[in-house]
Amino acid sequence: MTRYLTSDPERFELVELPRAAAGYSFADDVLVGLTAPKKTLPSKYFYDELGSALFDAITRLPEYYLTRAETEILNEQGWEMVRVLGGPVDFLELGSGSAAKTRILIDEALRAQETLRYSAIDISAEALRSSSAALVERYEGLSVRAYAGDYFTLLQSGALTFDRPVLAMLMGSNLGNYAPREAQALVSLMSGALRPGDGILLGTDRKKDRAVLEAAYDDSAGVTAAFDKNLLGRINRELGGHFNLRAFDHVARYDDARGCVESFLVSAVAQSVRIDALDTSIEFRKGEAIHTESSYKFDDADIAALAQGAKLEVRQAWYDKGKRFNVHLLTK
Repeated sequence: MTRYLTSDPERFELVELPRAAAGYSFADDVLVGLTAPKKTLPSKYFYDELGSALFDAITRLPEYYLTRAETEILNEQGWEMVRVLGGPVDFLELGSGSAAKTRILIDEALRAQETLRYSAIDISAEALRSSSAALVERYEGLSVRAYAGDYFTLLQSGALTFDRPVLAMLMGSNLGNYAPREAQALVSLMSGALRPGDGILLGTDRKKDRAVLEAAYDDSAGVTAAFDKNLLGRINRELGGHFNLRAFDHVARYDDARGCVESFLVSAVAQSVRIDALDTSIEFRKGEAIHTESSYKFDDADIAALAQGAKLEVRQAWYDKGKRFNVHLLTK
């Protein structure tokens, strides 16, 4: 692992996995995904600079209730979340992004204790540098150790160390981007990285009406479509791709039996797309889809089963007023 220190090394450190340990690269994943019998692109690559800006815009859309509902929960119940384990805690967050909502919990924690260490894991080193610098500047009692890499790899690496009880976080319905087996594996890895007395805050979107769910992932203004198509734009920018974004349609549909919203980019025409960095061309039939995201929804029974599979206990749950979203506390 490579460690990068800022001008204030006592308060901010970035730990970056070497490429070999970090797993497949963007180019590797694009080649594997687009040459598979059923084409796919990993949703973790949504969040380059443009993708992050588009997602920020999505969170402000009237159809996309998830961020508002989760923020409501944190604003109303965050004071209790940071105190529920008793005594001072440190934070560990998977998928920290800009850490905008996390600031609500940081504010509450620093009201209850003088210092806080925040360990953030994100695939983007650039996003970690930016968000961590802003946090350290804003909070005098905060120190940040950021880890750039894949959740699974880092949780298995043994790199995470803590001196105090840990309140880990997987918020923003991030868990819903994983198929059930992967979701169970991730929660189990989080459990394995923690000690008795630690806890996990798990933010999940609840199962609900199809029309509400599909609108949240295919808004009338087309912002979500632009966010989805940015995956192809990123291939163009970084890998010399020649995708015509207008030749693909964004489609989102809810599978009630699986409790999952699936997102696709569907080729509007038969076409061949060259990707220079991969020295290959990808053939598309008219109507052929690239799977870009799965967004699983959960009820309380689903969370209880996840906890049991990870040898955790569901200790508490918080809901927004409309019961559209919830945050569960799982403890060792």
